[in-house]
Amino acid sequence: MFKSGFITVVGRPNVGKSTLINKIIGEKLSIVSCRPQTTRNNIQAILTEKDFQLVFVDTPGIHNPKHKLGEYMVKSAKESMEDVDVVLFLTTPEGEMKKADTYILEELKHLKVPVFLIVNKIDENSADKVAETLKVYSEQFDFKEYIPISAINGKNVDELKKLIVQYMKEGPKYYPDDMIIDKQERFIVSEIIREKSLKLLSQEVPHGIAVEIISMKKNSKGMYNIDATILCEKKSHKGIIIGKGGSMLKRISTYARGDIEKLLDSRVYLNIWVKVKKEWRDSNGVLKELGYK
Repeated sequence: MFKSGFITVVGRPNVGKSTLINKIIGEKLSIVSCRPQTTRNNIQAILTEKDFQLVFVDTPGIHNPKHKLGEYMVKSAKESMEDVDVVLFLTTPEGEMKKADTYILEELKHLKVPVFLIVNKIDENSADKVAETLKVYSEQFDFKEYIPISAINGKNVDELKKLIVQYMKEGPKYYPDDMIIDKQERFIVSEIIREKSLKLLSQEVPHGIAVEIISMKKNSKGMYNIDATILCEKKSHKGIIIGKGGSMLKRISTYARGDIEKLLDSRVYLNIWVKVKKEWRDSNGVLKELGYK
C-alpha cells in the first residue's frame, strides 16, 4: 500500500520550522536564519520513498503583522492549516507558554486533523525544561503525539518521520520521484541571495529587503548568467548593503554564487544591484511583482 499526504509545519517565528523540513528532506530547500520571519511564502517540500510520499508545507511564522507583507505572511500560514493530513506545531523549551503559541493553538482548535507537539532545540536546554514544556503544553491542547527533537542535529527526526507516515492514508503520488520542491529555480535563487544577505547584514536592514531576479539565462557553454536586484527601503540601507568600495555586496554575491552553483549544477555569473523602493512592504504593486500576492 502506497501512502501519501500533506503536512503543515506551524509555529511562531524562529523556532526552527525551516531547519526541520530541510533535515527531513535531506536538502537545503528553505532558507535558514537566526532572524525571525525569514520564511515569507508557503514552500512545499516533497519527500518520496518506496512506500510513501510526504509533502511538507513550510510556513511563515505567525506573528502580529505591522505591514502588508506581514499580513500576507500570516494569511499564508493560516491557509496552510486547511486541507492537510497532519499539523506539526513547533515550539521550543519554555518555562511557560508564549503568548504567540497560545494564539496559534487557538487557531488550531477548530481543525479535525491530528496535531503533533514538536519541542525543538532540546540540545540547547535541560531535560527538566523540556519535560516541563511538554507538561505545560499538554494541559492546553489535546495533541496526538509529543516529540522532543533537535532539528539541527537530527535527534529524533527519523522517529518523527516514521510517526507521520503512520498517520498517512493510502493515496496517490502527487509529484514525480525526483521532485523535492514545488517552487521554480528562479524563486530558490532569489531566496539563496536573500539568505546570504540576512546572515551578513546588520540587524536593522534584513526585514526591509527583498530579492528580484531580473534575468536568468543559460549560455551555449552551459553557464548561467543571473542578474538580480536587492530592494531596500532606505537610502542609508543601500549604503550598508553595498558596503565600503562594494565590499559587502561582493561578499553577498560570493556566498550566494556557491550555493546557486550547487543548486543548478553549473557555473554561475552573478550580477547583483541594489535599489531603493521606499515602503515596498506596504505596496500592493511591488508585493505582487515579488510573488507575495
